[in-house]
Amino acid sequence: MPATLKIPPYLPAFPAMQPVSKLPHVGTTIFTVMTDRARELGAINLAQGFPDYDAPAKLKDLIAYHVAAGRNQYAPMIGVAELREQIALKLALTYGRMPDHETEVTVTLGATEAIFSAVMALVHPGDEVILFDPSYDSYAPAVILAGGRPIHIPLEAPHFHIDWQRVRDAVTPKLRLIIINTPHNPTGSIVAPEELDTLAEILRPTQAYALFDEVYEHMVFDGARHASLFAHAELYQRGISVFSFGKTMHATGWRVGYAVAPPAITTEIRRVHQFNTFSIANPLQHAIADFLKSSPEHSSGLSAFYQRKRDRFLEHLRGSSFSWIPSPGTYFQLLDFSAIAEGTDVEFLEALLQAGVAAIPVSPFYSQPTRMSVVRFCFAKSESTLEDAAERLCHL
Repeated sequence: MPATLKIPPYLPAFPAMQPVSKLPHVGTTIFTVMTDRARELGAINLAQGFPDYDAPAKLKDLIAYHVAAGRNQYAPMIGVAELREQIALKLALTYGRMPDHETEVTVTLGATEAIFSAVMALVHPGDEVILFDPSYDSYAPAVILAGGRPIHIPLEAPHFHIDWQRVRDAVTPKLRLIIINTPHNPTGSIVAPEELDTLAEILRPTQAYALFDEVYEHMVFDGARHASLFAHAELYQRGISVFSFGKTMHATGWRVGYAVAPPAITTEIRRVHQFNTFSIANPLQHAIADFLKSSPEHSSGLSAFYQRKRDRFLEHLRGSSFSWIPSPGTYFQLLDFSAIAEGTDVEFLEALLQAGVAAIPVSPFYSQPTRMSVVRFCFAKSESTLEDAAERLCHL
């Protein structure tokens, strides 16, 4: 018989330790808050950026195959070799130059980990990092945790373009990194290829690095082309490009991304990455590698795929009181509600939720209080979802 479990009649009461927070002003992300609210109210969730359709069937079959084949133990820390080779080939086909898959490509736990590892590797206490507001909410916390100081430069509404003179004015001897997200979340704006020459000229006399968050690289619309740091010979020598398979494969929950950088920078990123997540799910990497090899047309078709969704969503909204500038990239669309309500974007969310639709406000992505009359909607949804959501929005 098993020994009788003896439980002490009481435990002494000790006060719990109270840690000093490294991120005292950071709460639960707006994405989690709005997704939870949508679930509570049964609202259509156009807030958090994930599709309501599944990954390609062929890709799911490949994952099942590699799980059954026993590829379930640790993958190499820098990523499965076959996947890194396919990434290098994809970049060569897309941007005209091929990185060394052994020394320049690292598979990461989504783009967020790649960005975090790069910031931790390159930013030292007291360094300055330029961010553009509204900026994705993981950037500033990573900088702060590295001991750096975020320097926030607002993008110019309504098109949310970079004011390069303000960038020049922000450069100091302490500048260590500039982070650019293009296509841009949450606004959908894009950096034009010729602007990379301007950035190169600004950074040339400095010791600063450039990190480009390019997870929406294949979602650029209306004939525009994506401006990749990887494709710019000069910037790449001081830069990191970060990409995401979660976005391109319609599988955000898989958390597979990658960072591409020159060998010396990659070495430093890997030094952090190995003690951060170490390695990424083995069968996922093998499956994605096989899918890239057998279906190279998948990525090239994404811009047209998502432009159709954007256009259909806006077409359904023609009878609404919203106004808009069609999103140049990503799978997000900003809608201006100033003809409907006079409050802030955060206040307007309640009216949206009562109408049965959840969205994301833009003002929380600013470091300073900012009054906004636009909210962000995700159109990476099925036709029926977009039509249903638009019908509800037209009643506002």
